[in-house]
Amino acid sequence: MPIGKEFRNPVFARSPIFAYIPAEDRYLFAPGEERYRFNVIGAGVNGQEHIRVTGMEGRAVIHGVYDPNPLSIMGAQGMHAQFRPGGQKLVVYDSLEAACNDPAVDGLIIATPNFSHLDVVRVAAASGKHILLEKPMATTVCDAHAIMRLAEAHPAVFQIGLQYRYKPIYVEAIHEALERKTIGDVKTITILEHRFPFLDKVKQWNKFSKYSGGTLVEKCCHYFDLMNLFAQTRPVSVYATGSAAVNFLDFEYGGEKSDIIDNAFVIVKYANGVSASFNLCMFSPMFYEEMVLCGDDGRLKVSENEDFLPGGQPDTYMEVKCGDRKPTRTGSPCYPAFIQSSGHHGATYFEHVSFIDNIEGKQTASATAAEGFWSIVVGAAAEQSVRTGQPVLIDELLRENGLEL
Repeated sequence: MPIGKEFRNPVFARSPIFAYIPAEDRYLFAPGEERYRFNVIGAGVNGQEHIRVTGMEGRAVIHGVYDPNPLSIMGAQGMHAQFRPGGQKLVVYDSLEAACNDPAVDGLIIATPNFSHLDVVRVAAASGKHILLEKPMATTVCDAHAIMRLAEAHPAVFQIGLQYRYKPIYVEAIHEALERKTIGDVKTITILEHRFPFLDKVKQWNKFSKYSGGTLVEKCCHYFDLMNLFAQTRPVSVYATGSAAVNFLDFEYGGEKSDIIDNAFVIVKYANGVSASFNLCMFSPMFYEEMVLCGDDGRLKVSENEDFLPGGQPDTYMEVKCGDRKPTRTGSPCYPAFIQSSGHHGATYFEHVSFIDNIEGKQTASATAAEGFWSIVVGAAAEQSVRTGQPVLIDELLRENGLEL
């Protein structure tokens, strides 16, 4: 039965509460046609989020999973069962090659640790299947460039998981600043993130720069992607300061001491004269992020807040101020609660919508491998600047890595 434009809740469609309704009697709760099968490579917290939103979105199903950690497999199986109670169980593969080359599968979602991405992508790309690669696409400029080249030659969809551009606050900011041009030409970009420390990972790889790429690559590539997007051109220089002030100062794993920073200030200059700044603090008792765009016609501010207080402060906020030239307004951009609670304020869900739309040949705003590459370039330049105390010229950084772009 075709589905119209009435409100549909895909969670309800798969809820055991409504299991008594025969398939032929379902309309609002029709689960939709599962047209694609995906495998998840890496079944930790991010991989399980991808399993959840795939089950919610409805046009695809997770067929199988590969992860050497048995506890990650158990978590993935539990997540999968929530959306397919009593249905087909996950295939658990015993090798990366088997997971990538199963002919029953249309696409691969790669959510392995950062340092493994290039090796995993080489195997995945050889399969010719559609690929969604989690951020950061790599830990170094050279590895990111190698993945970009593989993506350019790839015969299917190759999407980078820079899903913050799908958070409701940034969707609205993109619409206002880049599509409507509400604030005129963007001149300055300011982004701030204050949050908890990095969470635990299997073998604690995210506490070490050689495995994560460093804090400004691992965590902040999302924000550098947004900066690049709003600047609408290439970065030319990066200057950053940062330190390890509070977190993991005495942390050791396998005889190695953690070497990641927990705070930073980053300034980026762009080829068209746009200036951008980023402020990171990872020892804050809240999750708070904010972006302010100033243009020659006005100012736009968006923020997202989770501070655990009982008061009624909204989770999201947006204001557009244009003085006496255009209307000024405020609001609280959001998705339905069941989507926002699925992960990253609903951004991962809509990233999956775009992934499947891309497979079906529709135009989307998902991050390309080239955009993923430039987010790594800015993050790697910022890490280098913190280490040396000197500004980094992007062309020089590329040449140092044997690249001319």
